[in-house]
Formats: sequence, C-alpha cells, structure tokens
Amino acid sequence: MKQNLFDKSANALVKFSRRWGRQGWLIFLVCFGIYLTLIPFTHPFSAQSREQPAEIRGVWLTNVDSQVLLDSKTLTESINTLSQLNFNTLYPTVWNWGYTLYPSQVAQSVVGKNLDPTPGLQGRDTLKEIVEQGHEKGMSVIPWFEFGFMAPKDSELAKRHPDWLTKRQDNSTMWLEGNTHERVWLSPFNPEVQEFLTDLLIEIVTNYDIDGIQVDDHFGIPFDFGYDDVTVQIYQQEHNGKRPPATPSYLKMGRNNCLAKDAAWTEWTNWRAKKITEYMGEVFAAVKAVKPDIMVSVSPNPQTFSKNCFLLDWYAWERKGLVEELVLQVYRPNMVDFQREINRPEVRQAKARIPFAVGVLSGLKGRPVPMQRINNQVKATRNQKFAGVSFFFYESLWNFGPKSPKERQLMFKQIFPTTVSRPLIKG
Repeated sequence: MKQNLFDKSANALVKFSRRWGRQGWLIFLVCFGIYLTLIPFTHPFSAQSREQPAEIRGVWLTNVDSQVLLDSKTLTESINTLSQLNFNTLYPTVWNWGYTLYPSQVAQSVVGKNLDPTPGLQGRDTLKEIVEQGHEKGMSVIPWFEFGFMAPKDSELAKRHPDWLTKRQDNSTMWLEGNTHERVWLSPFNPEVQEFLTDLLIEIVTNYDIDGIQVDDHFGIPFDFGYDDVTVQIYQQEHNGKRPPATPSYLKMGRNNCLAKDAAWTEWTNWRAKKITEYMGEVFAAVKAVKPDIMVSVSPNPQTFSKNCFLLDWYAWERKGLVEELVLQVYRPNMVDFQREINRPEVRQAKARIPFAVGVLSGLKGRPVPMQRINNQVKATRNQKFAGVSFFFYESLWNFGPKSPKERQLMFKQIFPTTVSRPLIKG
C-alpha cells in the first residue's frame, strides 16, 4: 500500500513539473528530497527498521558431557558453525576437574600438572585456538572459570592440599553433585586458596588476548560448608571467640532456596557471603590492574538461591561495581517460572545499570529441550529488553534430542537471522 502511495506521489510530481517547466522541476526535486528523508519513518522495510539492537548471543563451551573442546578439527568446525548462525560470544571453560584447559605454570606449581590430562587436550592450547578463531570470526571470547572453588574428591589438587578444603560441621568434606559426582570445595576464606585462584585468573588475563573473564556460583561454596579450622578461626576473631552456629537440620540444597528462620544462621550466612564478596573485590582489582579493559562477567543462579545456597551475593557484587556483565542462569522449563525469575526486583535494578543477559538451557545429556521452548524464552528476554542470551551448553544446541542437527541449526538461524554486535559496558 505504501509503495503504491509512493508511485502515485511521484507520478503526480512529474506531471506537475511538466506543466510548470524548469521551475516545476525544482519544486519536484525539493519535494522528492523531503520525501526521501521521511521514508525511514514511514516505510516498513526501511534501513532503520532493519537494524538490530546490540545483543549478546553466547554459548558456553565445556568438557562436561561435551566433545567440542577435545579435538582441534571439531572445535574449528563448531566455531565456524556458530559464526554462520550469527552467534557473537564464546564462553569457553578454562578451569575444570581440578585442572586448567590451557598450559599453566600456576597449575604446574600447585597441582603438579600444567594441563588437563584428558586425551585430546594434551599438546594443545584450546584457549589460544578459541581466541584466535573466535576473533577471526568477529566473536568475543570470555573464558569461563567453571569449577571455581570446586574440585573432584580424588583430584590431584585435593590430594596435594587437603588443608585447603573446607568442611561441614561434622568434618566431612565430600559433596555429591548430581547424585553421582563426588566433589570437594576449596575454602574461599583461606588466604592460600585465594592466592592460587587469583594467580590462575591473572595468568589467563596476562597471557591471552581475551575480552573478559567469567565466574559463576562455583565461586561460592554450598551453604553447609565453612567449618574448616581456618574459617572458624577468622569468624571467632571477629565475634569475640564465638563459634559459628550449627547447621539447621531441616536445610537441604535447593529446598526453599536454603532459607532458614534462625537469626544466628542468617548472620553466619551473611558473614560468609560478605567475605566472598570482599575476595571478589580483590579479584576485580587484580584483573583491572593488569588489563583495565578486561570485562568481569558473572553467570549466577537467581539471587535468593545463589546467596543462600552458595553464599554468592551477586546483587551485592553488582552494587559494588564488581560486575560489568551478568548472565543469569534461568533454567526453568515452565514459562511462568521463567518470567517470574526475569522480572524480580533485583534483576530489573541490575539490568538498568549493566548489560544483563539471560542464560537459557538448550538441553542436558539425556534431557533435550524442544526448540519451541528455547524460542519462547529468547522472545521473552527480548520483550523485557535484556542485553541478550547465552545457551548452556554447546553440545545440546543441536546434538541432543530427536531433531537432526541441521533442523535445529535452521531454527537457530531464524532466531538470529542477522549479525549484530555485543552491547558495550555501561560507563
């Protein structure tokens, strides 16, 4: 209809100019120029309307239930595919299973190995490969410190430094993840542990041309840990010799977001969370001292669960200026629950201050996620003006589930039809 209007208008102006001669042509040109300036505001297919806002389009690359990092050819093909589908951000893991996934002198001195011994990783620097190939494709590379303070129970790290492990009140150190994986946790309150993890982070920032660094809830510890001697001693020094309170028997991981009614327990939770926040402040300062332009990113769970179950108070981190990008893990199958999480007050407040994206679950091993759910959740984040999305995790984008990889890739192409840049850090 608008095209017809354009044709009629142009024909009318031509007739007008013919009737009035040279002066008519001048009037025609002036009017036509004015019309062209108005096209972007009136025409539905104008250049302006085709422009897409900046958007984070990320994916986490891990070696948990995934083969993407274990072969150079597979990695290259995967990065090429992501680029063709208009992804613009890679979050590759660099710290998993008690080992680094890049050659590390820090890990060599502490763990006794400078690289994860898994076949396929030896003799390679996967982070270097990802940085070079990702940047060649115009993608940002933000290494992900996936395991944080967590390590396998039987890892070299745990065996060499048992004094670094934090404990429950009953002196147990083992934590069961997913009902199968036996884990332990390094104490985030132990100065030696802090020095080790800071050195790892600074090593990555110093040696690689990365765009940022990311931590998640594993940069905290489970709610019932913190009873190791070093932590208890620090607590007593700040509480006139008083010991931490006992863990309420009714508290279970995930149940009611690990909330307790006991005032003493709440104080103990807040004290540990504050100490971890203070350490994050030291990490932030150390990273910025090496490379001021490096972005510090955090990918936590929703605030109540993150703080009370893992003692990671990301909202306090953000208010203190320790987070420059936040990717909230909202792995909810139900859209009502998904919408509730992305509309919480702390989310809205943080979203107004920094680039705030949403982590969308694209599937787990044995638990594929249908594309319709993924599409609906991406739409919800766009409707709420979030900075973008990141998918957990690469392998499940199109290698799990009943649909073929080509079918899933075509659907992602529809979600990301054009290339866009990432949003800038807000000053």
